[in-house]
Formats: sequence, structure tokens, C-alpha cells
Amino acid sequence: MDSVNQSFRGLTSSFQPFARRTGRLIQERLGNADEITELPQEYLELEKRVDALKAVHVKLLAVTSQYSHEGYDYPPNLRESFVDLSRTVSERVQTLAQAQSAAEAQAALTRSTTKHAPKTFAHAISRASLSSAHQLPITDPLGVALEKYAVAEERVGEAQLAQDSLINSRFNSAFQNTLGTSIKFADRARRKVTNARLNLDAAKTAARSARPEKQDAARVEVEQAEDEFVAATEEAVSVMKNVLDTPEPLRNLADLIAAQLAFHKAAFEMLSELAPEIDQLQVEQEAKYREATS
Repeated sequence: MDSVNQSFRGLTSSFQPFARRTGRLIQERLGNADEITELPQEYLELEKRVDALKAVHVKLLAVTSQYSHEGYDYPPNLRESFVDLSRTVSERVQTLAQAQSAAEAQAALTRSTTKHAPKTFAHAISRASLSSAHQLPITDPLGVALEKYAVAEERVGEAQLAQDSLINSRFNSAFQNTLGTSIKFADRARRKVTNARLNLDAAKTAARSARPEKQDAARVEVEQAEDEFVAATEEAVSVMKNVLDTPEPLRNLADLIAAQLAFHKAAFEMLSELAPEIDQLQVEQEAKYREATS
């Protein structure tokens, strides 16, 4: 029975501060509260900056999280065959080059593997180009150009997948970790300040209406609440400064830009290498066309 009474007293003692804070909060929201303890200006400015930093993380992640979905730029209405998706372009081109007859070439085109064919825009262009090339005679200049373009675009797609992997591991994961750790710790510290401030104001209100014989006890309670409020505020200021001063977000952004730069550089180099070959094929075909029509 004694243990039950002790448990009840413990529950009551822990519930009373919560009930007091809740009552005080309701009064403030209804506009019925008396004097409200002001927070330090430095604290209020830090709160605004932390809120802004949190908004930055949330807004950027709403966009960059798309890098975790392989098909984020894949044409939504495109329908590709199982054969198209079951073999990489490079494998098919290499196999076709080794074919000794039309039958072997056809078998190479229809043979599938279990290897995953990525669904990116560049890979889709690559597969469409190779499939189109094989609709034309083997010596057709357009077919030759499309096959070369298919191989280059597949390499561009692979570079894009490498970019996406880096962004997910070095930017998205880092930003998510910041939201779930340091910014979350700052939010928790701020809630402690809010609770301490509500406790203090509730204690002040109770002290003003306390009976004479309870004035001393009420004054001690206010002093204790003030100490807790000051301690919570100082802790929150320290935590928020740490969140705002860390260079981690800038490092993460640098990683994001580096991944994008590496991809665009690779794509530029691949297409720059391809362009003169296509130009040469175009020049040769145009010369033959003029010769035939002259």
C-alpha cells in the first residue's frame, strides 16, 4: 500500500508542473495572461536563424531527394520492350560487332540478360538510338551515327548515375543527418526554454495571489523557476550557436556542386569526342548526295 501511495505522489508531483504549464499556455493564447517574461534579444535572433537554417535544409531536400529515384528524368509515358531493358547498349553493340552473319546479329539483338538496364533519360535516348540504328541498313550513315550516339549517351547515363550516388551519400544523407541531430537538438533545447518560461510565469502568478503564510514558499519557487529558466536559455543559446557556426552545410553544398560538375564535365567530354565523328559522317554523306544529284 505504501508503494502505491508513493507511486501516486510521484505521478502527482510530475503532473502538476505539466498542468501548470498547460494552464499558463492556454491563458496566453486566450490573451488572459498577465506579465510574460521576455526572452533575451540574442536568443530570439538565434531562434530566427535556426528556423531559417532548418527551412533551407527542408526546401533543398524536397528537390535533391529526387536524386535517390533512378527514374526522376525518365520519360513518364515511354514504353520500352523487355529486350530493350534487359541488355546494355554497349553489350549489344559489342555482340553485334562480333556477329558473323545476319542470323547471329538478329540473335544478338533479341538475346537478353538479367543485368539491370537503368531508367534514366540518357539511357532511354541511348536505347532508342540503337534500336533505330538497327532499323536501317548496316552501311547507312544515319544508322552508323545513331549507333555511335547510343554508346555515348549510355556513357552519359552512367556518369549521371555516379553523380546521383555521390549526391545521395554526400549531400542528401548529410542534410538529413543535420535535421535529425543538431537541428533537432536545438529544437529540443528551445522547448526546454519554453517550458521553463511557462513554469516561471506560472510561479510568478501563483506568488502574487499566495496567502501571507505561503509567501516565503512562493518566493522560493519563483527563484528556483528563474534559475531553471536562465540555465535553459543559456544552454539553448550554446546549442543554437553551435548549429549555426558549423561549416557542415557549406561542405555538403560543395560536395553537391562537385558531383554535378564531374557529371557535366564527363558528359561534355563524351559528346565533344562524338560530335566531330558525326560531323564527318554528315559531310561525307552530303558530298555523296551532291555528287549523285549533280
